[in-house]
Amino acid sequence: MPKIPFWVFILLAVLYFSAIRIDTMDIDASQYAEMSREMTHSNNYLQLYDRGVDYLDKPPFLFWVSATSMKVFGVNDLGYKFPSILFALLALYAVYRLTRLLYNEETGQMAALILGSCQGLFLMTNDVRCDTILMSCVITAIWLIKEWELSGKLYQLLLGTVSIAFGMMTKGPIALMVPVFCFAADWVLKRKWNYFIKPQYLLAIITIAVLLIPMSIGLYQQFDLHPEKHVNATTHVSGLRFFFWEQSFGRITGENAWENGAGFDFLLSNMLWSFLPWILLFLVALVINVVNVFKQSLRLQPRQEWVSTGGFILSYCALGLSHYQLPHYIFVAFPLAAIMVAGLLKDFFEGRYSLLYKVMKPVQLFVALVLFTGTTLTLCFVFPAGITMYIALGLCMLLWLYIAIAKQIKGKLLWISAGAIMLCNIFITHHFYYWLLKYQVGNTVGKYLHQHHISTDQLLVYRLDDPIDALPFYAQGLITNSDKPLLQFPAAKYVLTGDSGSYELKDRGFLFDTVKQGKFFKVSELTPQFLNPATRDSATKQYFLLRMKP
Repeated sequence: MPKIPFWVFILLAVLYFSAIRIDTMDIDASQYAEMSREMTHSNNYLQLYDRGVDYLDKPPFLFWVSATSMKVFGVNDLGYKFPSILFALLALYAVYRLTRLLYNEETGQMAALILGSCQGLFLMTNDVRCDTILMSCVITAIWLIKEWELSGKLYQLLLGTVSIAFGMMTKGPIALMVPVFCFAADWVLKRKWNYFIKPQYLLAIITIAVLLIPMSIGLYQQFDLHPEKHVNATTHVSGLRFFFWEQSFGRITGENAWENGAGFDFLLSNMLWSFLPWILLFLVALVINVVNVFKQSLRLQPRQEWVSTGGFILSYCALGLSHYQLPHYIFVAFPLAAIMVAGLLKDFFEGRYSLLYKVMKPVQLFVALVLFTGTTLTLCFVFPAGITMYIALGLCMLLWLYIAIAKQIKGKLLWISAGAIMLCNIFITHHFYYWLLKYQVGNTVGKYLHQHHISTDQLLVYRLDDPIDALPFYAQGLITNSDKPLLQFPAAKYVLTGDSGSYELKDRGFLFDTVKQGKFFKVSELTPQFLNPATRDSATKQYFLLRMKP
């Protein structure tokens, strides 16, 4: 089996950290960045506010660590993204240690590389949301609890439960459920019934409960003590009930009002892009593992594991039954999918499934070529690049071609896949995302306001069809004057508006100078019309930053 040099993981870390130069993306990432900025300004770490309004959706851990980071690095992209990237690297280490326990050293290295080079992780370290920290806390907990299972050392179980608590404070009870699914599946198939009831679990539960106290106090003070507050268009809202039940389990029972009609296959269909280039190998591994366990009458052999496969299947079922789903919800189970793929590659490299191995090699070559084709189209067609970028892409393709044909390189199936996705993401991050974010009005205008020392108190946002979540973060000030009639807001010295608003102001006799203008688009909702340069103008809208005259 191939051994993976440590410098490969250094390269992955460099790729993650290089994404810091890319602005945060509307809606979620920029919203969370702004909430973290507000926390640094108020020093209120128990209650959450979104642009000054009570916020009840995600738990506070992401905001705590991001606000702390901003205290060190400042209110900027580095301050917001730095903690999540560190947690991504922790996830790679945890999946390596867990897989080493389940298989061996080389398989652990492969699992870490597979997780680190899937498209979802590149996205998570760029468009930073809660899922990076959640995924890291969950896989770290599974690794530490597996260490306890094998060694019996109590401190490993307690560290695992601490990690679960941090995960719950990041995105709710799913951080507890995924480890439960993993070990329940494994212990049932190994008939380890005695592991379901252990006195140590009481101490673990107490540890989680104690760590959740600060968050629970904040929820109780902000919402339960104030039933008169209007939260999500209703009153008498319990923050504690929302966190511990409605936000997670309520999406299955229908008690949560959020619903987007996503079917049970929604998350798997989105894995077709987010788990590239490993998705086809994952599907093969899933089928093989399920077939094998049924052949063995639902009983595992001593050296077999069902932590990864069983944990993934049960987690997917729980997430897939939700009435409201988004593509990144499945990211929490990506470490388990990476372990499954690493286990399959181990079998391939040890001579098992030789016919299937011969089939998958050209399949993975095709996947790699598709990735390079998509990257080339981006540079040549979507956002045409300069000669330097074309030369860099050509050199990357030559490097990948060398990896594909060099006889001395072992484990070609691994390297052609990882090499392609890593090389392509250099250009996806630093060319595609870089130019895409030029069409996001919030960061563009926000930076202008901050650089020109324009207070957000002087700004009115008027008739602009855009979420502008990034605007207060980059302007470093609350945007409280949005869509108020201009006559009721005489203090407005600047107005950010679109075409219709600009025409209206002219018709009503207002005098102004245009200090900044440009085209904008909701970058999280890409369409073929926008991606085609010939039709992009018809997909975008115009914004104007106006300086009002007396």
